[in-house]
Amino acid sequence: MKYAVAFRTIVTKEVRRFMRIWPQTLLPPAVTTSLYFLIFGTLIGKRVGEVNGASYMDYIVPGVILMSVISHSYANVVSSFYSTKFQRHIEELLVAPIPNWVILGGYVCGGIIRGVLVGCVVLLISSFFTDLTVHNVWLSAAVFVLTATLFALAGFINAVFADSFDDISIIPNFILTPLSYLGGVFYSVSMLPEIWQKISLGNPILYMINAFRYGMIGVSDVDVRMALVITGGFIVFFTLFSLFLLHKGVGIKT
Repeated sequence: MKYAVAFRTIVTKEVRRFMRIWPQTLLPPAVTTSLYFLIFGTLIGKRVGEVNGASYMDYIVPGVILMSVISHSYANVVSSFYSTKFQRHIEELLVAPIPNWVILGGYVCGGIIRGVLVGCVVLLISSFFTDLTVHNVWLSAAVFVLTATLFALAGFINAVFADSFDDISIIPNFILTPLSYLGGVFYSVSMLPEIWQKISLGNPILYMINAFRYGMIGVSDVDVRMALVITGGFIVFFTLFSLFLLHKGVGIKT
């Protein structure tokens, strides 16, 4: 492949960047999710009982895993690409004879790898709290990777528009985190009043979490096919928008 070396170089740089500081990138989610499983799954779960035919611990595990994938795939790309802009390394990429899709693909793949690694760490930790039998391995893997791809792209777009380090924390703190918690990680949408059920259906993260939950334990509040269509549609849109931003040099060229 003509641009294989350039693509591999960007991906390798991204992986080495977060693996070099693994106590800050891979260890914290392990500790945080252990607390989620201990407090929500073990202590509170005994009082809740079953949700849609599954034990409460089994029910929350897919959501907690995907929530970690979302936050870390996003965080990796937004922090890395903005740092490239801030430190003026972006100029080296712009003058290099490589197309925009290679630049975008390299950064997104780095985010996917970190998201998948963190998700696997959380999955491993969950095995100490419950004994899950995966309902559909291929669906679970597909949603796993598609979700990481989507939020890696979203992180790239945030980094393009960011003008300061404060700007790269606004979206995760005020949009991603609330949408994740309100996406049915710790509860079933059917538990909500009817009006809130309808409002929740406007949350795209709800569909991803439920699609992954269906793949893991065979339980979902939404149509899984619709969830895949929505996720795929966002990926296509974000990819085209990111390439457009790179082509125009928005937030990059001065």
